[in-house]
Amino acid sequence: MDLELLKSLVVPAESKILLLVMDGLGGAPRQPGGPTELEAARTPNLDGLAARGVCGMLEIVGPGITPGSGPGHLALFGYDPLVHRIGRGVLEALGIGMELAPVDVAARGNFCTVDPAGRIVDRRAGRIPTSVCEEMAARLDGMQVPGATCIVRPVREHRFVVVFRGEGLGDALSETDPQRVGAEPMPVRALTSAAEATARAANAFVAEARRRLQDQPAANMVLLRGFASHPALPTFKDLYGLNAGAIAVYPMYRGLARLAGMAPLPTGPSVAEEFDALASHWAAYDFIYLHVKRTDTTGEDGTFEAKVAAIEEVDAQVPRALGLNPDVIVVTGDHSTPSALKGHSWHPVPFLLCARSCRPDAVQHFAEKTCVAGQYGRLRGPDLLPLILANAERLTKYGA
Repeated sequence: MDLELLKSLVVPAESKILLLVMDGLGGAPRQPGGPTELEAARTPNLDGLAARGVCGMLEIVGPGITPGSGPGHLALFGYDPLVHRIGRGVLEALGIGMELAPVDVAARGNFCTVDPAGRIVDRRAGRIPTSVCEEMAARLDGMQVPGATCIVRPVREHRFVVVFRGEGLGDALSETDPQRVGAEPMPVRALTSAAEATARAANAFVAEARRRLQDQPAANMVLLRGFASHPALPTFKDLYGLNAGAIAVYPMYRGLARLAGMAPLPTGPSVAEEFDALASHWAAYDFIYLHVKRTDTTGEDGTFEAKVAAIEEVDAQVPRALGLNPDVIVVTGDHSTPSALKGHSWHPVPFLLCARSCRPDAVQHFAEKTCVAGQYGRLRGPDLLPLILANAERLTKYGA
């Protein structure tokens, strides 16, 4: 959908929209013929919504393409992730409230563990406590490397942000994370001539970081990915006239929301506290995006039962959302994270949309096996938002 065309169809309305994103919602069977995590979960409230609404499956980017969290969310927010490419470094930086200058290049960092030979033992340093992350980030902050000053801020657990600030920097860079244990971190490579100075700066930062962290038992090295400069993205207010808010615990998702023009809303870390925040802020916003992370982390950890429990935890909170009387409620994920694969996958993601004006289909249980037979079949991720707006009676007709 062309964003300018969509913008031309927008009309004012009083309707209220809730987009509930269960990160990594889609799953896969542990053994052939078995259930996915969502199919195995007891979800009476989500099933009730599915029975009153319409369902389908989202190809977030395209068939066979495994989306990252950034492209996945951009698609759910209506932006084509093949057109709007945003590196994770910017999202992490904005998510923790950093202000980026035009000359900055931001990267998302992991503290990791390497053995004496420099091979990666743990890509997440055992998910060190955030307090340790803060100490290690302070060791690296303010580092001077050729062509740049390095601003380092802790994010959460093993994650941090590094911003390279200097003139003439480019963000077309390769990543250092080989995405597997037993391998050495890779050097940063410039993918264009304009990024060569930044590649030198990033490699100098990594080398010095290893020296400064060498006494640590776990967080003794860094991995960098998602190099990016601040992009220009049309906002929900500009495009759709929506006063939008976002409830998310993890900084990257708050960063995504900020890029889309949503106001990050304060919340506690638990799912129940996120729904507390929803109730507290519901009256002030036309559109609220609520993000749940645990469905993704349990999938990445490979714990089928824990992912089932995470889905059931969200289901138990759904009546609280319904009590707010949203005109449109949508439940989906930004990608699939099957516990059997311990990572993101290409599998389509189920979605349900419940609104006063929708024509219910035959789906009675919210799960992959049933949603694939729903009214909407398979859609590309960016096609979901026009459906949300239409069901919220915020789009007029196209043409005479």
